[in-house]
Amino acid sequence: MKNTSVIAACLFAALNICTLSARAEAVVTPQTYSYGTQLDIQKVVSLTQDNSVTCGVVNARMTYLDSANKTHVLDYRKFADGCNNDN
Repeated sequence: MKNTSVIAACLFAALNICTLSARAEAVVTPQTYSYGTQLDIQKVVSLTQDNSVTCGVVNARMTYLDSANKTHVLDYRKFADGCNNDN
């Protein structure tokens, strides 16, 4: 019975940590990349982009942690993944 209580407490703690991370990320104001922007990227958390089946420029977003473990969101433009085989 004690093992069940410990496991439940661990799961509860893990869910709270995930919830706090999601809340902290939700209040981060996205920064738009421009040439020459100085970035301090320690770890990339996620990369997303607009869906596109054709080759072209799409909007993308990178969420990352800096060297102080502060979350940042960076919006930028990139070629769609469909452009990988085109010249």
